Amino acid sequence: MPKVPSLEPLLIVTVILLGLAVIGLAVLLVRRPDSATASAQAELAGRLTQLAESQAAAQTQLAERLQAQERALSKAVEDRLADLGKRVGDRLQEQGQQASQALGQLQERLAVIDAAQKNITELSTQVVGLQDILGNKQARGRFGEILLENLLRDALPASSYELQATIGGGRVDCLIKLPHPPGPIAIDAKFPKEAYDALREARGEPATTQARRAFSADIRRHVLAIADKYIVDGATAESALMFVPSEAIYAELHANFANLVEESHRRRVWIVSPTTLMATLTTIRAVLRDVLMREQAGAIQREVGFLVQDVRRLDERVGKLQRHFDQTTEDMRQVRISTEGIVRHGQRIGDIELDGSAKPDLPAPEEMNNLL
Repeated sequence: MPKVPSLEPLLIVTVILLGLAVIGLAVLLVRRPDSATASAQAELAGRLTQLAESQAAAQTQLAERLQAQERALSKAVEDRLADLGKRVGDRLQEQGQQASQALGQLQERLAVIDAAQKNITELSTQVVGLQDILGNKQARGRFGEILLENLLRDALPASSYELQATIGGGRVDCLIKLPHPPGPIAIDAKFPKEAYDALREARGEPATTQARRAFSADIRRHVLAIADKYIVDGATAESALMFVPSEAIYAELHANFANLVEESHRRRVWIVSPTTLMATLTTIRAVLRDVLMREQAGAIQREVGFLVQDVRRLDERVGKLQRHFDQTTEDMRQVRISTEGIVRHGQRIGDIELDGSAKPDLPAPEEMNNLL
């Protein structure tokens, strides 16, 4: 804000001195004798008139300066208010733009949140549907079979396995066709979800112990059934796979039921999860590829023999063609010699003088025969 001009200090001092002078003169007039009162009064009146005129002039000058200062102050205030109004307007405009951008971003985020809310709602519906499926024992078994089928389709060719294959007196979920040894390997899907859920929801040591026993008994029953029905001497491999379509159940078995896992190994039943089954199927695919290569080795050797025979015949024919080329080269050389002799004879005939003045230097008959 610009600086407001201050009042003149000298003007203020002058007014004060004039006031003091008037007071002093009045005191003198009171103390002087009566004979001099008239002249003193006249002198006082003149001085008072001068003082009044000086005071009036000083007041006029003071008023003018005050008006000038007031005008300068008003202008400074107006300029300050105008600048302040401009700044406030600019700031309000800037804040309005920022608020508009913030509202736009907020709307975009609300749209994203709305889309995420819809996805969450759909996912919740799907989770509820999955819970309904897994809650039913038959649907849960079908879920394990479908997951097993998808893993097999991704890892192995369709001709290398059979779904719902018959073994002995039972039907297994999948039979992988491997040659002897080791022979076909059976894979059966088991999903002990109810026993696992009871184990997770158990509270307290008695309930936990009972749930562990029930879970262990359920898994052991599945292992014994697979070992009895799907490991057949002479018909299948010496081991089978029990597919558990849950990584959580698989981890629980290996973390807290090591004895049960060891018993399944002794009975040659290998418990696998989706991840470990995929690794196993990858190994089986390599074995199948090796078996196929061995089966095709005889055909490959036979084709290689045919290829060697064709190469040998090609070499013979190239040799014959080379001999033909050599004979053609020799014939061309002889033809070249004959043409050169013909050219020389023609030149000599052209050198014979018809008037008999000169005799050409003709070669002997033997030499001509050699040239020809």
